[in-house]
Amino acid sequence: MLKNSFLRSLYLLAFILFVSSCSSFNRPKEIEIDLIQTSDVHGSIFPYDFIKDKPVTHSLAQVSTFVNELRSDKNKEVVLLDNGDILQGQPPVYYSNYEEVNLPHICSKVMNYMGYDVATIGNHDIEAGHAVYDKLINEFRFPWLAANAVLKGTDTPYFKPYTVIRRKGIKIAVLGLITPGIPHWLPENLWKGIEFLDMVETAENWVPKIMEKENPDLLVGLFHSGHDYTYGGSTASEERNENASLLVAQRVPGFDVILIGHDHDEFNQWVLSRDSSRVLVLDPGSHARNIALAQIQLSWNKETKEYNKQIEGSLVSLADVKVDTSFMNEFETDFTSFKQYVSKKVGVFTETITSVPAFFGDSPFMDLIHRVQLEVSKADISFAAPLSMRSEIDSGDVYVRDLFELYRFENFLYTIELSGKEVKDYLEYSYDGWFNQMKSSSDHLLRFRTDDHGKLIKFERPPAYRLFKRYYNFDSADGIRYEVDVRKPRGERVLILSMNDGTAFRYDKKYKVALNSYRGNGGGGHLTEGAGIPHDELSSRILSSTDKDFRYYMLKWIEKNGTVDPVCNMNWKVVPLSWWKKGKKKDEKLIF
Repeated sequence: MLKNSFLRSLYLLAFILFVSSCSSFNRPKEIEIDLIQTSDVHGSIFPYDFIKDKPVTHSLAQVSTFVNELRSDKNKEVVLLDNGDILQGQPPVYYSNYEEVNLPHICSKVMNYMGYDVATIGNHDIEAGHAVYDKLINEFRFPWLAANAVLKGTDTPYFKPYTVIRRKGIKIAVLGLITPGIPHWLPENLWKGIEFLDMVETAENWVPKIMEKENPDLLVGLFHSGHDYTYGGSTASEERNENASLLVAQRVPGFDVILIGHDHDEFNQWVLSRDSSRVLVLDPGSHARNIALAQIQLSWNKETKEYNKQIEGSLVSLADVKVDTSFMNEFETDFTSFKQYVSKKVGVFTETITSVPAFFGDSPFMDLIHRVQLEVSKADISFAAPLSMRSEIDSGDVYVRDLFELYRFENFLYTIELSGKEVKDYLEYSYDGWFNQMKSSSDHLLRFRTDDHGKLIKFERPPAYRLFKRYYNFDSADGIRYEVDVRKPRGERVLILSMNDGTAFRYDKKYKVALNSYRGNGGGGHLTEGAGIPHDELSSRILSSTDKDFRYYMLKWIEKNGTVDPVCNMNWKVVPLSWWKKGKKKDEKLIF
């Protein structure tokens, strides 16, 4: 009995040594591995803008060409990764998300066809809702990662935390993380049952486990999170930082490459980790305009019994890359269906509307959105902002595609309760991040910076405000009559004259206010930083929510009305002057 036990142990040890020696024997002495990353594609699947009804030079069809060319080189191994936010943007993904839900999703069809190896889910993918991303988990033929998105009250990941990709005996471990800011932007029903943990703490937990269990030759981070951890006034010590990718790179040793996204900002830098090792961090930007390429040369070192690594990173523009004709042929039927969908007529506009005047005062563009919000919600007051800087819809027939121009995001419409004082403070916050006090004729009325050619760079964060102000945070109001006096100091600019019908507006009265779900969940800081409502109190203020995104209700409203006359009711104005009404030199409009 003892002899048999000893022999079994001996055989087992011999087997382990044999497997181990085979594994080492099969490892290549030299190998090049190319990591190709897409991120924030936002529905740019085809080389066509379905909203503006014109071809474009960037899409997954161009990515497919680039990937296939690299794969044709038998001297290298190619790994294709996506970093999230693909399920929102262009109409094809909206159609697959909400219209034709019983067929395979266009993203699963395309990404499986292209041979993606792994992806991390993004916040706009969560925005599509459980029904969509739970369906895609099963349709994707590759793992969808997010180690810090866990079942609420546990440390069990809802998605797969990491995966191991094998190439000719080489083990590549990929850890996925998602920005934890989602509860501040999205309604809870979209992420019900999920909790989003701190990225640094999650990486500190998972990296040692991966190294011990998998002993990978390469460790790759695939993080749907940006590089600027100070964004919005945040600090490096802040828990659940929205853009913590560089914090992970600096504080959690072991990564060879970290691929990031979310912020739509191109990034290519080496970062020093706390153990003095260097990690390459790459971000390709958005909409498949570029891919991030990490070229890794591995050379076996007999003395150390591990690979020496030479890593080079680049961002490759797809502007001059041809479309993959095989890709287009494969999805020709889908492409035709999407064009037919966006070409459906929904109504008629008597006037052309554009978002540009909305930056300088009341406008027909914004008043149309306010009008629909007030009618759908039956609220007293409406808050809304232009969701695109350069949107325009021509007079005449209006099509489904135009609704994506008019309202960019898949927000729900909330009705919340605010006091008159909170309404006023909300607007003070909005306009303080919007308008400057002009000290001379060379100052800008708006809070933006321009380059040497007068081209807008970005809007600035106003002094003493925690959050950066973007154009989609420039909320105006309807339902009330008011003035914005840009001569006065912050906190004293907004004078509310009355309700639209002439009745008195009172600070101590409770009002029903219509706004989108992003704002209602604290996005932009209007309710928390501006109106001073604690974030954990916001949910108790919600009186009602639509069951579908607001764009759906706008479409139905236009269909019902047939012919729409987009007019401006001039319920608010900037004093002492109105820039847009008085006019400026034509070339100054080129800023937009």
